[in-house]
Amino acid sequence: MTASAGVTLAILALCLGHVFSNAVRTLPAIASDVLMRDLGLDAEGLAQVTGIFPLAFAAVMIPVGIGLDRFGVKATAMALLAVGACGAAMAALAGGPWSMLLAQVVLGAGCSGMLMAPVTFAARALSAHRFALWSGVIQAVGNTGMLISASPLALLIEATDWRAGYLACGGLAALAFCAVALLVPGDRPAPHPSRGLLRDMAEVVGMAAQPALRGVVVFAFASFAAVLGVRGLWGGPWLMEVKGLPRVEAGNLLLACTLALTAGPALAGLVLRRVGHATLLMWTTHVGAAAMLLLVLAGGPGGWAARVLGLPMLPPGWDLAMLIGFGLLVSFQVLAYPLVRAAVRPEQAGRALSAVNLSFFFGAAALQALSGLMAAWGGVAAAIGTFAAALVLCSIGFLALHPRR
Repeated sequence: MTASAGVTLAILALCLGHVFSNAVRTLPAIASDVLMRDLGLDAEGLAQVTGIFPLAFAAVMIPVGIGLDRFGVKATAMALLAVGACGAAMAALAGGPWSMLLAQVVLGAGCSGMLMAPVTFAARALSAHRFALWSGVIQAVGNTGMLISASPLALLIEATDWRAGYLACGGLAALAFCAVALLVPGDRPAPHPSRGLLRDMAEVVGMAAQPALRGVVVFAFASFAAVLGVRGLWGGPWLMEVKGLPRVEAGNLLLACTLALTAGPALAGLVLRRVGHATLLMWTTHVGAAAMLLLVLAGGPGGWAARVLGLPMLPPGWDLAMLIGFGLLVSFQVLAYPLVRAAVRPEQAGRALSAVNLSFFFGAAALQALSGLMAAWGGVAAAIGTFAAALVLCSIGFLALHPRR
């Protein structure tokens, strides 16, 4: 096996962890009704319980970045996959809100390095040019986890129950653990004297304030929050409860959105190579993604697009088109990683990427909690509107703070 082939297989093995992470955190979107029924929750309660996942993810992100730099990618990834598999088993056995809350904490902690592991490995093993390409590939491969949590898990849940979905995700984590053990080399980061965990954590947080990174940090706050909020939670209730679709048909529409999320990172790379201007691309696509969400709402009961056409609400094909557009546009978030990679020294890659990823997931936790409050006030439409507004505000902040070149 050539060195290049070995690096490729190692990255793909690490990507399996990202596949698991995406599958397990988006499962509630297609199982929200039965989760609420069996756990004794309303929509706001489910948002709060599942919102602890990104909060736990964000809380562990700084130690994960330090671990990637200090102990290496392989050891860190295997430890986190073991934790994630335990979390999936705990979710499958949950009998009420508190046990599911604990399971989500464990899952969030275990999944906290599933994207950073392949990204950090690639940042160290590849040139800057190849890393820009592979950052899109990593995101695209990882997003196939959301394919699993669309129609396939909808069918599984219909045939069995939501617990089988979590067990299937646990099996995927076990598969990823074995692949990493077999295919990823035991990397040994350059030794450096320990300055203590608190100083290392302070460095990660401090990186977020660096002029080269602070705009990206603001951008990240709403970016993944919108993906997780729409594809991971509120997309299913919108299609099933508001638009009246059966579970499998709703799963098919979410599957199409996920295909767009999977193809989007590759499209982002192609567009960047053709036209350049990463900053402008990131800004315009995220404002466009917000517009797609607002157009979804416009086609709902009483929405302005439905009123213009004289219909009670627009047919599912409208939602399909808007969700595909949303998935393609929001996927341009992957362009943030090459910006970060170019802004720091290679030995700081784990910390810098973790600082931005911290914003991705802290934003997801904060905005999902806010969306639950908005849902209690104005229903599912208000929850989805929360993410559209956040995308616009954070895109403006990114454009204002990112240094001009």
